[in-house]
Amino acid sequence: MPKQMMTPTAYKSKLGLIETEVALKKVKDYFEARLSEVLQLVRVSAPLFIKSGRGLNDNLNGIERVVSFDALDVKDEHVEIVQSLSKWKRSALAKYQFPLGTGLYTDMKAIRRDEELDNLHSIYVDQWDWEKVISRQQRNLVTLEEEVKKIYSAIKDTEEFVHDLYPAIQPCLPKSIYFITTQELETMYPALSPKEREEAIAKKHGAVFIMQIGGKLRSGEKHDGRSPDYDDWSLNGDIIVWYPTLESAVELSSMGIRVDKNALLRQLQAADCEDRVGLAYHQAILKEELPFSIGGGIGQSRLCMFFLQKAHIGEVQVSVWNDEVLKECEENNIPLL
Repeated sequence: MPKQMMTPTAYKSKLGLIETEVALKKVKDYFEARLSEVLQLVRVSAPLFIKSGRGLNDNLNGIERVVSFDALDVKDEHVEIVQSLSKWKRSALAKYQFPLGTGLYTDMKAIRRDEELDNLHSIYVDQWDWEKVISRQQRNLVTLEEEVKKIYSAIKDTEEFVHDLYPAIQPCLPKSIYFITTQELETMYPALSPKEREEAIAKKHGAVFIMQIGGKLRSGEKHDGRSPDYDDWSLNGDIIVWYPTLESAVELSSMGIRVDKNALLRQLQAADCEDRVGLAYHQAILKEELPFSIGGGIGQSRLCMFFLQKAHIGEVQVSVWNDEVLKECEENNIPLL
């Protein structure tokens, strides 16, 4: 059986296959427009692949294998599929010269070959990647929480939009999102694992923003891994909601205020990645050639799965699944696209 495959009892999708495809377009268009409005973002084009060796690709947890290839007319260089656009976006802010308080968003597609498949994870990744310019003085938790609240308002608005379209789909999100740090969470639930803590706090509050991910806690353990060269680990976090369909916590977004030169050097040392200092992207941060910024990624399929109350991410995206997933879904009336 796939890792952590969850099969709701007597599951039946509230929408058929064609209805689902129609709903996906409507939901994505609506949320994208609301996100752009509340964060003051302009949609831009984004790469599917970039040249290796520039430091622009997202290293995620540092263990995932990047999908790379050579190209006939790109001599002596490898090209790699993006894993996310966390670093590329900040460079794009500088290139387009976005003014303070505004920014960009884009439709990111990626392949993550090392994902373990279950209800929430696919080899194919689609998300809205966004980034906006802030000032040096705005690099604080107040700014972070303000932007989270704006995103959550867009999520809430979209949930109501879906209910208006399909009355059988009942809203389940709380009025507001709860904020807590990873250290506060560890202190609250010392006997639980990080994932179990996320489950407990999400079930208690319905929607939570868990802050300060990447560094070690007082226990000596990390709450979760985070690449050291885009988010400032003291100014980042994840939006996690409780999902009644699966009786589980679901992460919808990861975001944060980006590193300045001091945070970059500190985190590269902590992660034993100081060899990256010489890369072009990292040099641009150290020389303060890039704007201070905040940004993140919002999972498109995750969000649509949540809004349409689906049991499996394969009900809202087309991907490749192993035989165990296909068998489990067929036996439990879960219609994959």
